[in-house]
Amino acid sequence: MKAVILAAGQGTRLRPVTLTMPKPLVPVANKSLIAYAIDVLKRADLKNIGIVVHTMDSPIVTELGDGAKMGVHLQYIVQEQQKGLAHAVSLCRDFVGSEPFCVFLGDNIFQDKMETLLRGFEASLSAAAVALGEVSDPTRFGIAELDGRRIKRVVEKPQIPPSNLAIAGVYLFRSSIFDAIEQIKPSKRNELEITDAIQHLITHDLEVRPYILEGWWIDAGKPDAIIQANQLVMGDMPYSPAPEDPNKVMGKSQVSNRVILGENAQIIDSVIRGPVIIGDNTVVRNSYVGPYTALGDNVLLENSEIEASIVMKNCVIRNIPGRIDSSLLADNSQVSAAGHVPAAHRFILAENSYVQL
Repeated sequence: MKAVILAAGQGTRLRPVTLTMPKPLVPVANKSLIAYAIDVLKRADLKNIGIVVHTMDSPIVTELGDGAKMGVHLQYIVQEQQKGLAHAVSLCRDFVGSEPFCVFLGDNIFQDKMETLLRGFEASLSAAAVALGEVSDPTRFGIAELDGRRIKRVVEKPQIPPSNLAIAGVYLFRSSIFDAIEQIKPSKRNELEITDAIQHLITHDLEVRPYILEGWWIDAGKPDAIIQANQLVMGDMPYSPAPEDPNKVMGKSQVSNRVILGENAQIIDSVIRGPVIIGDNTVVRNSYVGPYTALGDNVLLENSEIEASIVMKNCVIRNIPGRIDSSLLADNSQVSAAGHVPAAHRFILAENSYVQL
């Protein structure tokens, strides 16, 4: 069975970060969103994966290549125009052939690894299976209504939701989905909706089965959601003893357990309270790094405090009064002080940003 990851979207809700970086490459706990999707698929032995991208010039192609370094085989399918999820799926017909296949949205993260769903579908009699997660505001999602062990209706962003079970971005299909997509019409937003294609299967008496997710799941489409995903992933980090390598932890530093230090990372006269991930060649000097913070590779943090934040690679943060909290800094950003003392700071910065305070 093959798998498809949809990663051609423009990530407008995550701008300005996604002006220069595709959303699936945004890191959570120092690993890209799309890498989490690949890990779930690989765990279920789905290693032949097609990735739908906007163009072959996408940084996703450059970053992931043929997938060999991740232990999978990747092929790329181009969706030049964003005409909806169902349109993206239709472009994968040649790639998947007549086999059952999985469709995985490239910007969702799940605590549940879904092995039962992914491994069991091929032997089932269902035309499709859909991962569902409980949500507090069903009007913001595609929602499924169940009839026992079947889905009897799906509806996109209903004003009066029939349930609180949201379609969570993982689907299992057979080739019948392509015939369904050919039969549907564009929605009011001029897109071919995957919910309409699924409803077409249901209307024609084909079985669509639900899979109820266990644990948390995040549609990491906005800055707040990315930061929340970072906290959830890091909250699941297993216990590890406090690092004591004298080549990495120096001076009067205090480093707690659940702190991961990359190669050649240096903690100098600083306090680190886990869970924290610090990348390769990153230097933290005379600073405080609080829980749920991920610092990427080649970062310099000096005379500053930060917590519950994501700092991507090659960033510099220096001499910041107050504490940086719940922030997202893209590659090559620089943040430095300029003489006044605000009580707190919050940043959502695109690549190559420069902020002086």
